[in-house]
Amino acid sequence: MTDETHLHRHADAPEPRWCSCAIPDEAAQERRSGLNRRGFLTGVTAASALAAAGWVATPEKASAAAGGVGKSVTITIMGTSDIHSHAVNWDYYKDAAYTDKAGNVVGLSRVASVVNQIRADRGRDRTLLFDAGDTIQGTPLGFYYATVEPITTTGAVHPMAAQMNALGYDAVALGNHEFNYGLEFLDTWISQMDAPVLGANAVHAGTTVPAYTPYTIKTLNVKGYKPIRVGVLGLTNPGIVIWDKAHVSGTLEVLDIVETAKRWVPVIRDQGVDLLVVSVHSGDSGTSSYGTDLPNENAAGILAEQVPGIDAILFGHAHKDIPQRFVTNAQTGQQVVLSEPMCWGQRLSVFDIELQQVKGKWTVVSRKSTNLNTNTVQDDPAMVALVQAQHDAVVSYVNKPVATSTEELSAAESCWKDTAILDYVNKVQVDTVTKAIAGTPEAALPVVSIAAPFNRQATFPAGEVTIRDVAGLYIYDNTLMASVLTGAEIKDYLEYSAKYFQQVAPGAPVDPASWTNALNTPDYNYDQFSGVAYDVDISQPQGSRIQNLSWNGAPVDPAQKFVVAVNNYRQSGGGGFPHIATAPVVYNAQVAIREAIVAYASAAGTIDPADFHVVNWRLTRNGTPVF
Repeated sequence: MTDETHLHRHADAPEPRWCSCAIPDEAAQERRSGLNRRGFLTGVTAASALAAAGWVATPEKASAAAGGVGKSVTITIMGTSDIHSHAVNWDYYKDAAYTDKAGNVVGLSRVASVVNQIRADRGRDRTLLFDAGDTIQGTPLGFYYATVEPITTTGAVHPMAAQMNALGYDAVALGNHEFNYGLEFLDTWISQMDAPVLGANAVHAGTTVPAYTPYTIKTLNVKGYKPIRVGVLGLTNPGIVIWDKAHVSGTLEVLDIVETAKRWVPVIRDQGVDLLVVSVHSGDSGTSSYGTDLPNENAAGILAEQVPGIDAILFGHAHKDIPQRFVTNAQTGQQVVLSEPMCWGQRLSVFDIELQQVKGKWTVVSRKSTNLNTNTVQDDPAMVALVQAQHDAVVSYVNKPVATSTEELSAAESCWKDTAILDYVNKVQVDTVTKAIAGTPEAALPVVSIAAPFNRQATFPAGEVTIRDVAGLYIYDNTLMASVLTGAEIKDYLEYSAKYFQQVAPGAPVDPASWTNALNTPDYNYDQFSGVAYDVDISQPQGSRIQNLSWNGAPVDPAQKFVVAVNNYRQSGGGGFPHIATAPVVYNAQVAIREAIVAYASAAGTIDPADFHVVNWRLTRNGTPVF
């Protein structure tokens, strides 16, 4: 198998990050080939495991025509997405092997066992392996090698790069979380990858010039058959410019997924490919979690419908198990097959594409896909061994004690009650911001804080609290910021947040777990304020639920100004909350909130809810408290 990673150079382009490319009609094409690739692992598991997971080998078809004309061959394209730095089947927050109610497992080590079995069954020369992004962030493993022992300073190979290289990925698309730790870190990880890392729509600011390699072409040399050329276009998510504004603003922009594909698919087709696959970090719902100022966030289905020339789409971002979806292209009538392999290595997407030689050229005659459950196999021991030392270092790190809690603090009810454990997050944020703005004009303003329930399973146990416990509570790599909002803007913000709840009649049975996540709103988009008091009347329609908003015992004046401690994701516009993205910023020291919590707890030595827990908000129905 050979590969061609295509770069389009432009005389006036900025200095390249990983690609300095013009839009297709502006530049001549150059080819770069011969990437060094580490040998793939050869360990295999029982074929029965794959059968249990739902995979069935596809038989070859052939005619008697001489010279291979009329022959058909099936190639298999495997895909992962949203691995989120799950290298092995381990839950760092529970300090135990990962398990859930559905019996899922996690980790690229599990994926490797399935991949190697398929390669053994089908032949390495008939298979390709792609990824659709969000690889290097998501667990304490990713955090550790980005911030505690960063690969940018140690020179160590990132564990996800080591595993992906060993497994022999053929191409990897950029996800939005690849940008969480900054461009220098991302560049370092890319430099460690053997596979080309693709992102056609991530461009140098103010241009249409890709900052990363837009596509690559793989050639499969199957014995007895004419070579098969497979093009893969990589596309990332436009929401990056919101979610990681601090890292990319003024440097990168992310263009519309569909419009970018319309530019690049013809270019790839012109290279004489027989099959074209898109690996895109975008869901297929057609919706966005942000406003209409940016291109669509979840455009995979639209991509299939509107861009001719695509045979298959591997997509991610939404963390859904979608084994197979067909979308008819509006222009050609061709059926495009799409698959999303859930997340964390819990599934492997497998596309079977049948091609037939027609007049000496390969033509796609059928396509299908399925998802294989990685819980049918064991971890590949070679993949585990490859990252064992790095994994052990992280386990040791997260189990370091930071403080002693006087009682157990649980987040189990944080989605419908004001709990001490979320108040602790707000306490840390308020104290950090208050100290930082001392001596500034904003020091005279009240400081309030926003936090959301990221993980209902989070707990600070009575007694020793470790970094692992803090990481389980604050699972995202957000940084702390502060902006100024008025009382009226805070009320608007709270009304928007309160759409998280269903409308519930005053006399309905009390079942709070069934009241949450209205409109598919995730828990992390239910923001709670500390520092102002208010009721959320869920018997009222959305937009009319916030009652009795007060500060310091008095109704909040709509014109009164507050300093609001908030994370960078929300301040950048994540979730589409009103006012916050345009509010004046008064604090942005790039302090990681999780690290701030660890430092605060370590300095105090004791976590006592009597020092910080105040019930300042509650659910009501027609004015009557629910609890």
